[in-house]
Amino acid sequence: MGFPEDTKQTQRISRGSKQCPVGIDLATLGRKWTVHILESIGVLHIDRFNQILRSLPGLTPRVLIMRLNELEESGLITPIIIQESPKLVGWTLTEKGQDTLPILEGYFSFTKNGIQTRP
Repeated sequence: MGFPEDTKQTQRISRGSKQCPVGIDLATLGRKWTVHILESIGVLHIDRFNQILRSLPGLTPRVLIMRLNELEESGLITPIIIQESPKLVGWTLTEKGQDTLPILEGYFSFTKNGIQTRP
């Protein structure tokens, strides 16, 4: 079972002979939960799967797995093996992922201030 909106968005971005890197990054960041997952890992230092899941009520394990895979494929996060047996994995932002922090801070500041100043 797929998500039609994700498929349509990806098709729009990848049409033609060249792919737009800005469009691809925005497509990744614009998906539901992605910004919150990046905030959890990069700002709040919540880096383990179950910790992230518990910190974001409403997020399902399936969607978290999908978003973590997308973020890893986009080069924004990387897995860190904490323990081999039983396998424990944490997540950390890559250098590219660190570059998103000012964007995230601006976004959260905008939404916080924008909601408060609306009539």
